[in-house]
Amino acid sequence: MIETPAFASAAVAAPHHLASEAGRAILAEGGNAIEAMVAMAATIAVVYPHMNGIGGDGFWLVHEPGGRMHGIEACGAAGSLATIERYRAKGHNGIPARGPEAALTVAGAVGGWRLALDLAAALGGRLPPRELLADAIRHAREGYAISASECAGKPHELEALKAAPGFLETFWPEGEAPKPGTRRKMPAQAETLQQLADAGLDDFYRGDVGREIAADLERLGAPVTRADLERYRARSVAPLSLALPGLTVWNLPPPTQGLAALLILGLFERLGRAGLDSFEHHHGLIEATKRALAIRDRHVTDPAHAAGDPARFLGEAALAREAAAIGAGRAAPWPVQQSHGDTVWMGAIDGRGLAVSYIQSVYWEYGSGCVLPATGIHWQNRGTSFSLDRASANPLMPGRKPFHTLNPAFARFEDGRILAYGAMGGDGQPQFQAQILTRYRLGQSLADAVDAPRWLFGRTWGSASTALRVESRFDPGLLARLAAAGHPVEESGAAYSEGFGHAGMLVKQARGPVEAVHDPRSDGDARGI
Repeated sequence: MIETPAFASAAVAAPHHLASEAGRAILAEGGNAIEAMVAMAATIAVVYPHMNGIGGDGFWLVHEPGGRMHGIEACGAAGSLATIERYRAKGHNGIPARGPEAALTVAGAVGGWRLALDLAAALGGRLPPRELLADAIRHAREGYAISASECAGKPHELEALKAAPGFLETFWPEGEAPKPGTRRKMPAQAETLQQLADAGLDDFYRGDVGREIAADLERLGAPVTRADLERYRARSVAPLSLALPGLTVWNLPPPTQGLAALLILGLFERLGRAGLDSFEHHHGLIEATKRALAIRDRHVTDPAHAAGDPARFLGEAALAREAAAIGAGRAAPWPVQQSHGDTVWMGAIDGRGLAVSYIQSVYWEYGSGCVLPATGIHWQNRGTSFSLDRASANPLMPGRKPFHTLNPAFARFEDGRILAYGAMGGDGQPQFQAQILTRYRLGQSLADAVDAPRWLFGRTWGSASTALRVESRFDPGLLARLAAAGHPVEESGAAYSEGFGHAGMLVKQARGPVEAVHDPRSDGDARGI
């Protein structure tokens, strides 16, 4: 059993230690959990650029001490020049994954920081942006050691990534992945963050920074315009919720896959009690994952274009119907391809019990790969999840929001405990969330639940077949039984692999300390006061 770090009053958890230290410092200065998270989000945007950046999107769940839950959707829409006709005329059958044509959506993360800080101020927050962004500016200006995760990364569509404007000179100046111990400075990004600290976060869209962003995107040939930036606003949304015995769980509505995360938990609950690490435990979660992802792929889209309330799938009748279709001892077939993504999840709980579950991403490693020269921002490729087929669930059109794998999670127990949790990993996010939460509910500590081996169901990159990929620490007897039931088990050969997500969990008792942990698969940790 691994000991879970516990802190007297407040804690943060992040996949990079410089981000968790930035959050801890804000808590120590008297900042609240939202302010700590903005400091963490800015810092990790600098020091973990393969996973996220200020040229990407973000999603927030914020739980007030009195019980009220807030959601913030900070994702940008397709640019006004991003039309199906544009891509077809250039000979594309799908949206390119790298380069200027992949940089087709507005970056929403900074707008989300701004909206979150409005909420922070209403809840007593007092720290200005210049203080919250100070660590990020310092690391960008003075340099930071490139993380082990980034050095070991093997980005997909590598040649196209290398060809993206600004990528090589910014991130791989030697033409290949940096070596461990290498230090990197980001002077243009430091100046951008300094301008946002001085002029306000709104400057990213409607000020000097926005002007420079738009000019660079136009020069690169990306389909996002100055007007697209100027009209962007993050928005408050009502989270989806699911009541389970002894707790309530929250996640974000479409265009995120938060619905899938809740569906997995709801279906698993209706399959009956399962012992920790039993066949029933893992078989039930895998089969629930299949049905949840199938519903997601049919129905999750830009909410302005969705048919019906997504909460209808979380009703008792709908869950019972889906659960009844799951065989107790046999795997169902599965045809759908898995999506890939790189992301960061972070959590914070302050001394008053204000809690945040937050996720920030540029989608694939380094996003589109395009680095805007004037601002030093690398832009996301989230819009590659659009389809050029008008009849699809997520067809490309200007102003439409893409499908998002991002989905932070939160739970409140009837005994007063609150739990912020989440994971990175594309289609794996709801799967990893379900694995760590059910382990915790079945009696494991936070540290053991996050440390335990994981599986990932779906089609592996470049493969024509679906597999149940597993880390190597599972009981061979369990794997044999899963295989006998029809699950296509594929052992990864790794005891710990970030291909199975960076996960984190923080829990605060009704009266007591905060326990917090972040994934040993990441470069991060948990810190607190």
